[in-house]
Formats: sequence, structure tokens, C-alpha cells
Amino acid sequence: MNKEKQYYVYILFSKYNGTLYVGVTNNLIRRVWEHKNKILKGFTEKYNVDKLGYFEACGDINSAIAREKQLKAGNRKNKLLLIEKMNPSWKDLYYEIIK
Repeated sequence: MNKEKQYYVYILFSKYNGTLYVGVTNNLIRRVWEHKNKILKGFTEKYNVDKLGYFEACGDINSAIAREKQLKAGNRKNKLLLIEKMNPSWKDLYYEIIK
């Protein structure tokens, strides 16, 4: 069994083509649940950004943080393209990953 830690870079959205949030975590299910239940105070709580639109796995924390910074520095259009490619119907992927 692979004991290496997995890290995730993710994009949340509020509604179709709505407000976006980019984050990084070592437990995607827990982190999205925290956003959905407003455990994490701040931007996502204020703007109701709690639907998982996109995520990617990274093998180590440094590459995950670098990717998060790259996405945050990028423009909105590129973030929307990532969501559209992985999730063209804009469904909340959280319900796919908890199965």
C-alpha cells in the first residue's frame, strides 16, 4: 500500500460561472466538507463558494503549493477552462468523490 501523502489543488465555485476559489489540501473530502458547512470563515463563507468544480492530485506539498500559486496568479478564463474540461456540466464534484 502506498503510504505517501497525497495533496490536492482544487477550484470551488458558487454557481455556474460564478465566484471562484483556489485552494490546496491534503484531504480533499474533509476540506470541501468544511467549506460546505462554513467551518472555514472568510472568503468562501462570505461568497457562498462551496461547490467543487475541479481538482488535481500532486505527490508532494511543494508541487501542490506551486500549482496553487500558479492557478491563483492566472486569469479567470484559464480557471474556467480547467473546470469546463473536467466538469463541463458544472456539477458539484464533491458528491462524486465521496462515493
